[in-house]
Amino acid sequence: MKLATWNVNSLNVRLGHVIAWLQANPVDVLCLQELKLPDEKFPHEALAQIGYYACWAGQKTYNGVAILSRSPLQAVQRNIPGYDDPQQRIIAATLPGPDGAPLRVISAYCPNGQMVGSDKYAYKLDWFNALQDWLQAEMTQHPDLVILGDYNVAPTDADVYDPEAWVGSILVSEPERDAFHGLLHLGLQDTFRLFDQAPKSFSWWDYRQMSFRRNAGVRIDHILASTDLSGQCTACVIDKIPRGWEKPSDHAPVVADFIAR
Repeated sequence: MKLATWNVNSLNVRLGHVIAWLQANPVDVLCLQELKLPDEKFPHEALAQIGYYACWAGQKTYNGVAILSRSPLQAVQRNIPGYDDPQQRIIAATLPGPDGAPLRVISAYCPNGQMVGSDKYAYKLDWFNALQDWLQAEMTQHPDLVILGDYNVAPTDADVYDPEAWVGSILVSEPERDAFHGLLHLGLQDTFRLFDQAPKSFSWWDYRQMSFRRNAGVRIDHILASTDLSGQCTACVIDKIPRGWEKPSDHAPVVADFIAR
């Protein structure tokens, strides 16, 4: 079973890219972030034509998340329960896992934070606290759980092209990294780091300053799996190919493979 995540930076603009990528890479589940379109504009018919069910939480201009699946999606949850937030950043659903047991899949678009010390930074840290509390409850109900998305956190210096230049910056500040590691302390595993990876493996590159050509990126898109499920993971890779397409998203897809127990 293949599960993937991709911040598409506008599904309206990048729908053709998503369809082309899915046709070349027919994963079982694809989580999307930054849809940047309202619910009524979600292209569910176009995705159904290539064999995907979908659930989504849209928002005009900003944010928005979705789960695309080859299996029907059940018990859909939008947003973090009890957390008052107009921004559409979470959607969860249950579907059959690699061995047929229920698998809880969450697509997450974590706040960027804009700048360390800003109001948006405080919101980011508060949001992560709410996420951690909710995930702890979810994991008691769903032993097989995976949360895929754009976390807007590079967990270690190995996930940044120039760590010295980034010291204290957004995406790498100590409180942000602590928030990310708080998720790991719940028992989640960073599937990418379960395997040997090439140095300077990144998932996001700024559109400016030829960042992609220089591989001046950061790894902020992650697939975190519960302990039992991570034991079924056989590979996790970043697919850089779509980042080189015309008018690409600034993020690349991340794909993890899982086998039955």
